[in-house]
Amino acid sequence: MARFVKSFLQSMLKLVNLVMGMVGLTMILYGLWMMRVWQRDMDGFSSDDLKPPHFPWFIWASIITGISFCVMTSIGHIAADTANGHCLSCYMVVLVLLLLLETAIATDIFLNSDWEKDLPEDPTGRFDDFKDFVDSNIEIFQWIALLIVLAQGISVLLALVLRTSERGSNYDSEDDYTPTRHPLMNRPVQPLPYLATDAWTVAHDNEKVRRGELASNVKETRRRENIWDNRDFSVFLSGL
Repeated sequence: MARFVKSFLQSMLKLVNLVMGMVGLTMILYGLWMMRVWQRDMDGFSSDDLKPPHFPWFIWASIITGISFCVMTSIGHIAADTANGHCLSCYMVVLVLLLLLETAIATDIFLNSDWEKDLPEDPTGRFDDFKDFVDSNIEIFQWIALLIVLAQGISVLLALVLRTSERGSNYDSEDDYTPTRHPLMNRPVQPLPYLATDAWTVAHDNEKVRRGELASNVKETRRRENIWDNRDFSVFLSGL
């Protein structure tokens, strides 16, 4: 059951995380398309004394934001596939910081009527065309923004639940292991290995046998000396 829940959470996190990847890829393609249109419009602008300006900042902002979403998707996919606690924590921290940044930008736009003055200057004047395009499709962009925020929030919740379940499974596996306990005092003495014990016993027995033989030889020598002493004494008495 625990494995099924873990697999389900991983699949859901990958699926929700895929939404940010699709949005990021769309923003990258849109930025490249705007670059192409910009180059086409600037073909007749260049002359011998006048060089065309660089790409507008909002094109780079679209491409960089799309790349950031794709990187976040890759990190989330790795974290969901490995279910590693450190990867999931890093993924959640980055997502929370991104949500805070998006909340600050949205608050500034809704509460500050002069929010356009906070943006970098656009000498090309193309930002007005981009703003008109966004205003004409404001409902679509609102739904996209809501989808991104929901995907990020759900990703944070799923990553948190997956990290908690992974930690709980690790605790359960540790509880299943029951280490053997030994008394602190009067522990049973482990005998020496069989070969070492047997060799020591044999050497000790051989030493006993050698000492016994030596003692018996000494006794036999003393007995023989006593016999010869008695014989000499008898011969001496008979000579008298």
